[in-house]
Amino acid sequence: MPDHQINPNNWIDLYSDYLYNYTITRVSDKEIAQDLVQDTFLAGLKSMKNFKGEASERTWLISILKRKIIDHYRKINSNKGKAEVRINYKDDETEGDWLEERVADPFDKTAEDSMQNNELGNAIQNCLSKLPTKQAEVFKMKTIQGFETEAICNELNITASNLWVIIHRARTAMADCLKENWF
Repeated sequence: MPDHQINPNNWIDLYSDYLYNYTITRVSDKEIAQDLVQDTFLAGLKSMKNFKGEASERTWLISILKRKIIDHYRKINSNKGKAEVRINYKDDETEGDWLEERVADPFDKTAEDSMQNNELGNAIQNCLSKLPTKQAEVFKMKTIQGFETEAICNELNITASNLWVIIHRARTAMADCLKENWF
């Protein structure tokens, strides 16, 4: 029995909101998002023995969820070559996905991935330093640290709609900066 224990009894309480919010921004359909989260929990239960403890339980579930989202797009996409998760820089529905998708899967690292991730990390930090303070703070809290919208609004004393305007501006500026300085 491995030392790395996970507790599926707590998954719904601990991770369902986070996984749902992560999914809804990628599929834009409430029912599909709910189904994908349920499929993720089911797949997690079936593959618990594969959990190595090299990442947190949440990170492990997110890696399963990412594969479920990719599978979803493969099923609905008529051209198999376009089946990967969307990487759109200016699409209102998915703007910002590119950041997470450019970082290599933590369970499949090579020396080249590590070097690229270091370069990307430096480029992100450089671009963040060019953003106005509030935009940088909101971007970090939402996109990098994964804080919930409500928590950010309470912490910074802003409305949800104000948060999304700030996020939109920050993501657009980050995309432009990274396109210019890293891609």
